[in-house]
Amino acid sequence: MNSISTRQLSVCLTFDFDALSVWLSGGSVNPAEISRGEFCAVAVPRILRLLAKHDIPATFFVPGHTALAYPELVRDIAEAGHEIGHHGWVHENPAHFDRDGERANFARALEALDRVAGVRPVGFRSPAVDLSVHSIDILLENGMRYDSSCQGSDFTPYYLRQGDRWSTSGPYEFGDSSEIVEVPFSWLLDDFPQFEFEQGFSYTLGSPSKVREIWQGEFDYAYENVPGGVFDLCMHPQVIGRGHRITMLDGLIEHMKSRSGVVFTRMGEYAEQWRAAHPLEAWKATRPVHARRDA
Repeated sequence: MNSISTRQLSVCLTFDFDALSVWLSGGSVNPAEISRGEFCAVAVPRILRLLAKHDIPATFFVPGHTALAYPELVRDIAEAGHEIGHHGWVHENPAHFDRDGERANFARALEALDRVAGVRPVGFRSPAVDLSVHSIDILLENGMRYDSSCQGSDFTPYYLRQGDRWSTSGPYEFGDSSEIVEVPFSWLLDDFPQFEFEQGFSYTLGSPSKVREIWQGEFDYAYENVPGGVFDLCMHPQVIGRGHRITMLDGLIEHMKSRSGVVFTRMGEYAEQWRAAHPLEAWKATRPVHARRDA
């Protein structure tokens, strides 16, 4: 089934391979805290074995810093046939940089991924899904075909707008739809706030059974109500790779595989298939919610 029109639902399993970078970008100088990122050396092989067991592809969003810190693991991911996406240089917030600084970080990450794995990503997920006012321009400059940082939908992609303007003293001004396909992200389908502990944040160290109830409920709704849609599950090796959690993921995959018409796919492949089925100009004419709206 190569066309999304013949599918009931596409599933994109994605893994944000932050490793050490997420702690370093937060300013940590605590070796014990930074070591949390080292668990990726245990978790990534577990995840690759799980994906091989089920014979399904996935997408790994990898910071450039991670590629240089763990080149063997990144090459293992690529050699197993999984997609590698862009995830910043060192899990930095793009909004903390001016346009030139953000451009430099983006290019530095591209160079690292090419040097380590010989890949040039076509998709992007911003670290912590933060974007700046320049980010979409920079994605277009670098030939990105899709993004997975925004939350304007749940199971239906859309074309990402460029040039929105806003203030608290006037109406929101919607820009024009760009060529970038947005495969929507949701914190509800992210393992970090569900499972992790971080001082100063109200994360809950949730039980896998509760998380599975949430994720499976979302999957079941999409399957029944959004034919041709996409279920985008965002995970992190240092989170989902723990024993009881990866066991839960194994069971969830089994549940999803049991439904007819479900296809597991790399996000880049899904984005291109969606684009082919929904040409930009035709889509804009029928989807005013995400296209430009004049006051």
